[in-house]
Amino acid sequence: MNSPSSLTIWLDAARPKTLPLAIASIVCGSAVAKWHDNFSASIAALALLTALLLQILSNLANDYGDAVKGTDNDDRLGPQRAMQSGLVTAATMRKAMIINIILTAISGLTLILVACKNPHDIIGFLILGLLAIAASIAYTVGNKPYGYQGLGDLSVLIFFGWLGVAGTYYLQTGQIDSLIMLPATACGLLAVGVLNINNLRDIDNDKACGKQTLVVRMGPQWGRKYHLVLLSTSVIFFSLFALLEVKSLWGWLFILSLPLLINHGRQVYRSTNGAALRPMMATMVKCALITNLLFAIGMVLA
Repeated sequence: MNSPSSLTIWLDAARPKTLPLAIASIVCGSAVAKWHDNFSASIAALALLTALLLQILSNLANDYGDAVKGTDNDDRLGPQRAMQSGLVTAATMRKAMIINIILTAISGLTLILVACKNPHDIIGFLILGLLAIAASIAYTVGNKPYGYQGLGDLSVLIFFGWLGVAGTYYLQTGQIDSLIMLPATACGLLAVGVLNINNLRDIDNDKACGKQTLVVRMGPQWGRKYHLVLLSTSVIFFSLFALLEVKSLWGWLFILSLPLLINHGRQVYRSTNGAALRPMMATMVKCALITNLLFAIGMVLA
C-alpha cells in the first residue's frame, strides 16, 4: 500500500471541506457592499485570502491541540487527522502553524493597508486581526482551550458571522449599517451548525476526554433540537434583512435552499448515534454554502 505524499498529507490537514465557511462569510459581506455600490474586488480578494489562511490555521491548531490532549484517538468517529495518524510530528505541525501565522499576518496587513484610510480603522483592524489569530490557536491549544469549555459555538458565530460578514462589508464601504448584522448572524449560525454536527458526532469521545463542548453540556437530545434552532434562526435573520432592507424579490432568493435545510434538519433530528451523523457534516457544509451563495446572488441582482 502506497503511503500518502506530503502534499496530500498537508491538504488533508488543511481540511478543504471546511473552507467554504470562510468563503461564504466574505462573499456575503461583499455582496451587501456591492448592493450598496461599494464593492472592491481587491479588498474582497485580500479578505478572502486572509479568511482562508485563518481557517487553515485554526484547522492545523485543532489537529495539534486535540492530538496532544488525546482527544483524537481510535474511539473518535471523525476522519483521522495528520498527527493522530502519525503522518506529521508535533514539531512539524508547530512549524506549519508558525508559517501559516506569518502568511496570515502578511495577508492581513496588506488588507488593512489597502482598505483602511484612517488611523482608527488601522488600529482597530490590527487588534481584530491579532485576536482572530489568537482565537484560531486557542480553540484547542493551551492549558485551558476555550473549545474545551463550550465556547466554540460563540467563537464561530463571531468570526464566521459578525466579523467575517460585517467586517468585510465595513472594509469595502467604510461604514457600518446595523442591519448588516442580520445576514452576518445568519451566516454565522449556519457555520455554528457545521461545528454542532461535528460535536454531535463525537459527543461520546469528547465527553470521555474531558472536552466539554456545548453539545456535551446539553446532551445529544438537546443538541439535535439546538441544531434545528440554528437552521431556522438563520433563515429568520436572512428573511428579516430581506424584509427590512432589500425590499425586492431577489432578496428572497435564499429561500430556494429551504428544502435542503429542512431535509437536513429532519435527518439530524432523527439520527440515533454519532455514526449516523458522519455523512451529515458534508451535507451541512453544502447547505451553508448554498444558502449563503443564494443570498449573495440575490443581493447582487437586487
